[in-house]
Amino acid sequence: MVTLVIGGSGSGKSEYAEGLILSRGKGKRIYIATMKPWDEECEMRILRHRQMRADKEFDTVECYRNLKHLDFQDHGAFSDVLLECMSNLVSNELFGLGEKGEKLLSPKETVDEVMAGVIRLKEQAENIIIVTNEVFSDGDHYSRQTNQYREVLGKINRQVACIADEVIEVTAGIPIFLKGIN
Repeated sequence: MVTLVIGGSGSGKSEYAEGLILSRGKGKRIYIATMKPWDEECEMRILRHRQMRADKEFDTVECYRNLKHLDFQDHGAFSDVLLECMSNLVSNELFGLGEKGEKLLSPKETVDEVMAGVIRLKEQAENIIIVTNEVFSDGDHYSRQTNQYREVLGKINRQVACIADEVIEVTAGIPIFLKGIN
């Protein structure tokens, strides 16, 4: 089962997604962390998320790019996977990690790369919950680069929603079921 959880910043989407994956049973849980700790603010957010899931029996796998190369054979079959969050993964794929000699992807290559990763996850796990940001309600005057990111994330969100069994928007901590049954 694939579930897409979408919401704005501070909406409660991460907490909701963690609760949802816990409700799916006692299987092996993998938390795919996509936020690279760029600065102190990122480090604080990562720490907050680690504290939120401290007693929830997740194996954490850091994956800033190249989702399609993750292999969970060492983690046991039919794992439950929480990808947190698509927005960071897309940014990392599109703009890179600031590493010398790294190949940056075009917008189309970014969409293809990320979706190949989602399909690969779907092949390996019984339940996948993907957390993503809703970035289209907060304004309309951005740099070319930011607009490009928003366009790519929007395409990926739509493609994931198409293959998802459930799509849930979280607003002020309240889940709104857009696709599937609750």
